[in-house]
Amino acid sequence: MKLLVTGGAGFIGSAVVRHVIGNTGDSVINLDKLTYAGNLESLAGVSGNDQYGFEQVDICDRAELERVFEEHKPDVVMHLAAESHVDRSIDGPAAFVETNIVGTYTLLEVARQYWNGLTGERKAAFRFHHISTDEVYGDLEGPEALFTEQTPYAPSSPYSASKASSDHLVRAWYRTYGLPVLVTNCSNNYGPYHFRKVDSVNDS
Repeated sequence: MKLLVTGGAGFIGSAVVRHVIGNTGDSVINLDKLTYAGNLESLAGVSGNDQYGFEQVDICDRAELERVFEEHKPDVVMHLAAESHVDRSIDGPAAFVETNIVGTYTLLEVARQYWNGLTGERKAAFRFHHISTDEVYGDLEGPEALFTEQTPYAPSSPYSASKASSDHLVRAWYRTYGLPVLVTNCSNNYGPYHFRKVDSVNDS
């Protein structure tokens, strides 16, 4: 398969890219705007691999997204690109609305247009995997509390609200247009190549 990974130069995205290149026969196109959280040095070990390609593109740029889809013809989209960090969203919420909501909408529309043009097995196998955060569920009541798939959405910051909005858009594109999607809500992640701030679960 060929995977289009958005935010592939971020902490979680780069781990996904390294895993795919190092452990599968699949190829990856890494699409990243390279904001403060994007770091191509975390991909130095795979950058010369024939299975890897890089596109410096903003997910809000529809024309460039259409070019990437047409040129690379992905089988799967893994959407990790996002403005992250709660404190940054409090200081400047506009960027979070633009990237996490408008950017996700733009990516969904380009993916839907591309998917509609596929036929047969390629159309049936296509997936849009949206990687979200557990912060869309709000605050846990104590150390033993858990979020589940039935936990109501209760975002409490501009960051989590923008991610919740993007989750709803993805599900709406499935219900309205039939775009085959997956939504996953990861919890705290940390490890090598982590951005210097550790208060975010989605540094992409």
